[in-house]
Amino acid sequence: MKVKETPYHTSGTVKYVIGEGDITISDIERLICAERVEYTLSSAAKQRILECREYLDNKVQTAGRPLYGITTGFGSLCNISIPSDDLTTLQENLVKSHSCSYGEEVPMPVVKIMLLLKAHALSLGKSGVQIETVQCIVDMLNHDVIPVVYDKGSLGASGDLAPLAKLFLPIIGEGDVYYKGKIVDAKAAFDAEGIPTVTLKSKEGLALLNGTQFMSSHAVYALILGRRALYAATAIGALSLEAFDGLDAPFIPQLHEIRPHPGQIEVATQMRSMLEGSVLQTKAKPQVQDPYSFRCIPQVHGASWDTYKYVESIITREINSVTDNPTVFPEDDLIVSGGNFHGQPIALVMDFFAIAMAELGNISERRTAQLILGLRDLPEFLVAQPGLNSGFMIPQYAAAAMVSRNKMYCFAASSDSIVSSNGQEDHVSMGANAATKLLPLLDNLYAILGIELLNAAQAMELKESQTETSPRIKKLFDDFRKKCTFVKDDVVMYPVLDHAATFVYGYDFANLHR
Repeated sequence: MKVKETPYHTSGTVKYVIGEGDITISDIERLICAERVEYTLSSAAKQRILECREYLDNKVQTAGRPLYGITTGFGSLCNISIPSDDLTTLQENLVKSHSCSYGEEVPMPVVKIMLLLKAHALSLGKSGVQIETVQCIVDMLNHDVIPVVYDKGSLGASGDLAPLAKLFLPIIGEGDVYYKGKIVDAKAAFDAEGIPTVTLKSKEGLALLNGTQFMSSHAVYALILGRRALYAATAIGALSLEAFDGLDAPFIPQLHEIRPHPGQIEVATQMRSMLEGSVLQTKAKPQVQDPYSFRCIPQVHGASWDTYKYVESIITREINSVTDNPTVFPEDDLIVSGGNFHGQPIALVMDFFAIAMAELGNISERRTAQLILGLRDLPEFLVAQPGLNSGFMIPQYAAAAMVSRNKMYCFAASSDSIVSSNGQEDHVSMGANAATKLLPLLDNLYAILGIELLNAAQAMELKESQTETSPRIKKLFDDFRKKCTFVKDDVVMYPVLDHAATFVYGYDFANLHR
């Protein structure tokens, strides 16, 4: 999966202060793509954390009643009180016992986002942790000591307990981490970098494990990759249109002003920009209309853009929220057990976003199919000698298979719930499943778009029309040809598909539209 790797890096060091204000998805993209980041905890955040911890320490001594997860057991064990001498053991046991995630390793960029989002959430001063605990997370980021986390095990309510437990085992000297390119014992990496482990105080284990940072981090990463795929889909669609000798009439501004969906208007503008200066568009064409997969690019891609914007607004709100439990309000003398850990807001929009991204692949595969049908003076399967050569017959099969698989990933995970914790947690969001299935879906999408680009470039060159297209499309064509050359006779095709997908994944399509 290419989505396990950061698409491209920017050189130099970026400095970022945690807890100074809201964090944005653009901030996170800049940070995970940076060659190096220096994180610090703001003085205001430290003050909030300190005041909350001092309040909680005092409350534990004076409350005279059980405090959930602080002086009691967890989940359905909430009625069992824990002696004060055992509160550290209680929190450490929580981290150890809950670290039962399973499956594939979570991609490194997503794990880094998890650490960052948890540090940011704790910096808001409602969780009752020590400054040392948050600083330990910051130190892990700064020294590139990144925990090994697995992708299965969270129900998306009571937070992302299993994967977050795995994420924070290193804080108490347990678990494995990536360090200098290898998986090593966490304590050994901490010792090598001079990072002290933490003796957890009351509530701290629960504050680390209870929250939506696993779901949210996958959501953020999916949005980063999805935004790039949106730019790529429209640029590649424009190249396919030119290769198919399509019409530019469906992209005129008047048409979209009378159905003013913002995404539709944006994509139509992008298409006009991509086609600007094309000699091919000045030539008379025999057809009155093009197939929907070309003619309706603004409507289909635009709807996915609108979905992206909506989902981005929900996830941005989520990553700037306090989502552990119980929540501490020193200013109101309150410790409240509530349900901010419930991942329903994320689960619903991740399922929605999956559909929006899958549709980009769905319509892309249809454009690929149109290019190989032998229409508009193009040879069947885009080779000069079809029959002797199969040409581009089977890449369309591969695209169709991935489109079908992406439809499977569009199953609404949020429509499911399984009771847990002896009935105490009787409705869960399954938001983690909704979020994690987006990464293989996006990986397929980049490959599907790569196959379309491969076919469009082949068709363009067969017609020798690349010199008559627009400057922007010519640049895309030329840049792609540096990675994937024209196919005259049949070749071993799988490396070609891989190179095409890699190109789409790493190319700055957003800049092409500017």
